[in-house]
Amino acid sequence: MKNIMGIIYTGERDEQLKELTAERAVAAVPLCGRYRLIDFPLSAMVDSGVRNVGVITQKNYHSLMDHLGSGREWDLHGKRSGLAFLPPFLNNNTVGVYSGFLDALHANLNYLRSCKERYVVSTDTHMLFSAKFDELADAHEKSGADITLLYTRDPGVRRNGRGRYIQVEEDGRVSRLEVDPTIPRLPCTYLETFCIRRELLIHLVDEAVSQGHHHLTRELLMDGINTRSLKIMGFENPGRAWYLDSVQAYFDCSMEMLDQDTRNGVFPADRPILTKLRDEMPSRYVSGAVVKNSLIADGCVVEGTVENSILFRGVHIEKGAVVKNSIIFQDGLVQEGAQLQYCILDKQATVLRETRLLAPKSYPIVVAKNLTV
Repeated sequence: MKNIMGIIYTGERDEQLKELTAERAVAAVPLCGRYRLIDFPLSAMVDSGVRNVGVITQKNYHSLMDHLGSGREWDLHGKRSGLAFLPPFLNNNTVGVYSGFLDALHANLNYLRSCKERYVVSTDTHMLFSAKFDELADAHEKSGADITLLYTRDPGVRRNGRGRYIQVEEDGRVSRLEVDPTIPRLPCTYLETFCIRRELLIHLVDEAVSQGHHHLTRELLMDGINTRSLKIMGFENPGRAWYLDSVQAYFDCSMEMLDQDTRNGVFPADRPILTKLRDEMPSRYVSGAVVKNSLIADGCVVEGTVENSILFRGVHIEKGAVVKNSIIFQDGLVQEGAQLQYCILDKQATVLRETRLLAPKSYPIVVAKNLTV
């Protein structure tokens, strides 16, 4: 066990994924046939020896609560530590809605004070990457930094008008930070993941909120870098990263997972990605079914044609149906003779027989949860 606790923030940017987050938080968005986005940072923390994790939520968190449960699947159901679910609440200082991550941390200072670990690793859930948080914490401790920021040089996560970007000097110190620039000018993308000493975090959060600040990156970190009042270091995260800031970005990321090499990078053999169990029969392929280059979860029944697609648990593709370049969430049904191309079907959606949903690659169709078309 490492002397590190984890904080996962799931509270902002829900509107960017539109229909996919109408009834769920970004952290609960399904990915790769059986996982949720929160599984990746949560599993990375467990793999790094973290045994005490707080999940701070904002809204639409019921499906996330159902998915995480007691934390048993991640071995986070101990008596004195484990998984703590931290939904927003009303008191004299908060109105139940956080203006930013700084407000969220301030509302949960009692939780931070009750923990015993020396260091905190905090991350968000709207970015997907494979991380080793123990290496981040080791680098933080060795450098003597106040805060260490995790960053990537992957150009795929850069966006005009969005994102946080930093300048890292040769000695590893962060010298500049820009937030949501029209055109990013700094070379490194901050993955909104950092390591800090727990008592220092409590002090900085309390001080910043008392001065009327609400946003950790835009105000606390920016001020610490510009005034050099804090020693803020950078730690590079190798490998790919994805910024899931739109339905198109989510779709493109999912389609990239059909490539074996990409999956190997996201699902390292020595650090498994854990998720909620759902005991299902193995998938069944009826005589005459055609499946090419697809991810098929357990519990599916395939009678038709599936190409370059991802089927979550319990999906049924009836005889004569053709599904290409599409994603079908849990318990979806595509009836006989239907055709899908570049579509995303949310949970328990049904496509009636002979229906055709054909979209361009640049604008996939999204069928909402429990909807019949």
